[in-house]
Amino acid sequence: MRQRKQAYTVGEVLVGAVVIVWVVSGLTDWLAAHPWVLLLVLLTAAGGAFLWFRIRVQKERQRQARMRTLRYPMARLDQLHHSQFEHAIRDLMLRDGCPDAVQVGGAGDNGADVKATDPYGRRWVIQCKHRRAGLAGAAVGTPDLHVLNGTGRPVHKGDVIVLVTNGRFTRPAADFARSQRLHLVDRHTLAAWAAGSRPLWELLRAVPPPRRPTPLS
Repeated sequence: MRQRKQAYTVGEVLVGAVVIVWVVSGLTDWLAAHPWVLLLVLLTAAGGAFLWFRIRVQKERQRQARMRTLRYPMARLDQLHHSQFEHAIRDLMLRDGCPDAVQVGGAGDNGADVKATDPYGRRWVIQCKHRRAGLAGAAVGTPDLHVLNGTGRPVHKGDVIVLVTNGRFTRPAADFARSQRLHLVDRHTLAAWAAGSRPLWELLRAVPPPRRPTPLS
């Protein structure tokens, strides 16, 4: 019984193969007799591909135009969830000309929430601390900076290590940041960055020099 069943299955495969060969052969002969059909199919496919490409290019241009005019009022930033806040910071880096800006915050992020490379070749590693109460919320202290300082350069290979908050920092945190060449973006600096067109590296002091030559150098 099993042998007959296997033979029957092999027979079905052979019949199917013969049918496929017959159909393909017939279709080939028909196309050979009507070459204009193949040409029409190719032209339609090419036109569709060209239209798809044009639509993608147009959408990308529109996206870039929106990014160049991106603004965030502080009231809106205050209302965001912490993950949305991280995405907003990523979008601001994209606006400023960092095409590889990415939000990486989450479990196992090793202190980095956003990474980006600026137009001057500098690698940015950014940690975000969102406070729903803004300035009235808890001040960001040195423990958060300890984590960022321990991973920003050795783990993430960052050139500019930043902690950004819509709130404020403690005095010890500010002192520690200066001693370790970390950059702090408090509510006032964030407001200027999010509401204007100046990139973050123009608002911070003592940013490392460019890694590659620029048109102004």
